[in-house]
Amino acid sequence: MRKIMLIEDDQQILEMMDVLLRNIGYEPVLVPDVLEALERVRTDPPDLVLLDIMMTPMNGWEFLERVREKYQIRSLPILLFTAAPEVEEKIALLNDPKLGVLQKPVSIPELRAGLRRFLPD
Repeated sequence: MRKIMLIEDDQQILEMMDVLLRNIGYEPVLVPDVLEALERVRTDPPDLVLLDIMMTPMNGWEFLERVREKYQIRSLPILLFTAAPEVEEKIALLNDPKLGVLQKPVSIPELRAGLRRFLPD
């Protein structure tokens, strides 16, 4: 079963996504702390990361930069999980083939399609 790391500081969203990910056949790894998530990506990388953008003490963009630039982990698919509409434009500028976006709130078909983009059956 493929592991999906969800980095999200909202407990309700973590719980909802845990159920959704399990229902569509993935093993969720729920990480509410972005600094802990950085360490876990290095030591036990998942198959894909669902990343909230609005977090503290480090936001999703800073997490992404650290993973890609400092740790040189470029093959890990990362889906930004956000309610912010301007994210699509910023992603296009990054030119990262392993980067995508899912808009909150996400439906099961949207979630499944977003994950399948990087993790085909």
